[in-house]
Amino acid sequence: MAPMGIRLSPLGMAVFCLLGLGVLYHLYSGFLAGRFAFFMLSEPAAGGPETPRGPASGGAVDLRELLAVSVLAAVRGGEEVKRVREGNVLNAKAKGKTREGAEEQLTTGDLLSNRRMFYLLKGAFPAVQINSEEHVDTADQDTVPWDRSIPEDIKQKIQPKEVPAESVTVWIDPLDATQEYTEDLRQYVTTMVCVAVNGKPVIGVIHKPFSSYTAWAMVDGGSNIKARSSYNEKTPRIIVSRSHAGKVEQVARQTFGNKTVIIPAGGAGYKVLALLDVPEKNQEEADVYIHVTYIKKWDICAGNAVLRALGGHMTTLTGEEISYTGSDGNEGGLIASINMNHRALIDKLPDLEKTSHK
Repeated sequence: MAPMGIRLSPLGMAVFCLLGLGVLYHLYSGFLAGRFAFFMLSEPAAGGPETPRGPASGGAVDLRELLAVSVLAAVRGGEEVKRVREGNVLNAKAKGKTREGAEEQLTTGDLLSNRRMFYLLKGAFPAVQINSEEHVDTADQDTVPWDRSIPEDIKQKIQPKEVPAESVTVWIDPLDATQEYTEDLRQYVTTMVCVAVNGKPVIGVIHKPFSSYTAWAMVDGGSNIKARSSYNEKTPRIIVSRSHAGKVEQVARQTFGNKTVIIPAGGAGYKVLALLDVPEKNQEEADVYIHVTYIKKWDICAGNAVLRALGGHMTTLTGEEISYTGSDGNEGGLIASINMNHRALIDKLPDLEKTSHK
């Protein structure tokens, strides 16, 4: 007999155990079902398709799509540049000095173009590193959607090509030739986008806001611009920065002869276009582009890519390739040409390299 006069029945014990099991089932069945469902959603069925990953999610980047959005970014930035200039609301101020002691100008056009271009590219390809000339204020973000459409001329000339997102660096210049912009020398002004893969420039876009002309090219892909058919290698026309004309002229004339023509101009984008076949009346023509001092990579990356795509060259004054990774500056000056003996040009201009670090 059990204590207190209570007898334990085998049937009662069985019922009690069944009730306990029922309670445990209700407590844990939902948890187990949830874990099973999570497992099934996380792991695709054997042999089944994985969830597709678009370019915005990282992983691979399609260079054709990146070219399309780069063209759009240059145009959208150019719209801001043009609107500010035509409204005469530049609000120009000095943002610092160059190594030569000249004041660098910053305008509302620079800032608005930079914001539009940066956030359009970043929204379309958030996993890609973007380097810009101007500071991006995260408190002043702009939502600039891209509908993922690709222009017909790019579709016809460029095939899809995927590369790892981590290998890509985008360089944007929201307003090239700011000094000339403040002086209302509109023909020199461009907006530019460049895409480098593992440090090599492969996509270049140069847009002229005040004429709505856009040049683009992709290495091993195609372009909407061509090289000019005639050049004068013996007495070339050399295009240089307006502030460097005197530096280059003396050495150039000693090297190529007194008939050498020196063309002072503003903006690295404009100077590269001078080497190409640009259907514009106010675009000067040159055979060689030389820069003899330190220059930022966002100034030259797009032009470098365009020249490479067309078989041309842009190197330091000693002939070294310029890498578009790491620091944002190029210390060795530059010389650019197309359809000419680039190495011979470098060998003719040994003295210019000495001035590039001054």
